[in-house]
Amino acid sequence: MFCKIPDQLGRMIELDQLPQRIISLVPSQTELLIDLGLKDRLVGLTRYCIHPAGLIEEKMVVGGTKKIVESRILELQPDLIICNREENNQAIVSFCDHIAPTYVSDIDNLEQALEMIADVGELTGTKFKAKSLIRNISSAFKTLKKTEVQQKALYLIWKKPYMSIGAGTFINDMMEKAGCINAAQHLTRYPELEMEEMVKLQPEVVFLSSEPYPFTTDDIAEIRLAFLTAPSQSPIIPNVIPDFKVVDGELFSWYGSRLLKTPEYLQSLQPKKSDLTF
Repeated sequence: MFCKIPDQLGRMIELDQLPQRIISLVPSQTELLIDLGLKDRLVGLTRYCIHPAGLIEEKMVVGGTKKIVESRILELQPDLIICNREENNQAIVSFCDHIAPTYVSDIDNLEQALEMIADVGELTGTKFKAKSLIRNISSAFKTLKKTEVQQKALYLIWKKPYMSIGAGTFINDMMEKAGCINAAQHLTRYPELEMEEMVKLQPEVVFLSSEPYPFTTDDIAEIRLAFLTAPSQSPIIPNVIPDFKVVDGELFSWYGSRLLKTPEYLQSLQPKKSDLTF
């Protein structure tokens, strides 16, 4: 027996030998595999595995994260498949389970992300590289300075309908590490919000993610107008008109080796006292 460990759903993953044909159905974990030096052993990925650039031209694309081409996975004869509870549905995981040992990650915070990296290192025989990566990520987050001013922030990931980020999500954890108070923290997972509900939350800043919905600066005008024209929540205190920022969704939501870049980015989003007017 080469390796026997539980995945993050508590399912035991058993490998008789070092895996040589790996399929990843999770973009952020595909990038992790490459950074662990496993490019030659990666045989299949999704069309959303865009990092590093050009990888999808070199490897077989087996579909997306929600819909796969089963015949391609069968053709590749993998000996390890990487999935994620949130990105891949139960039908995909069940299919993969019948093909090869299938590790399923389940990540809601930084600690679980680091645990996943350690697991992938153990499964692929790259545990020393994985441990080094974990140390570097942990060190980078320790350098993230405490914000001078906490901002109440609303994070949007989708339009039509608008969807935000609630408690129990990886993005919520990154928002907290950036020094933000999540305006939707009383909600769970990925709540849908009407424009009126967003106004009532009274955020000081609205983050519009670059993914999965590709918000651009053009989307800001519609939301800003809603805040400007909404009836005041108080006869005395006017509505808060937030700042609006299109943010890098990968640096908020990718929980593999890209986490090395996240602390510096979160630091850049923190407001300074000098930015505020009284």
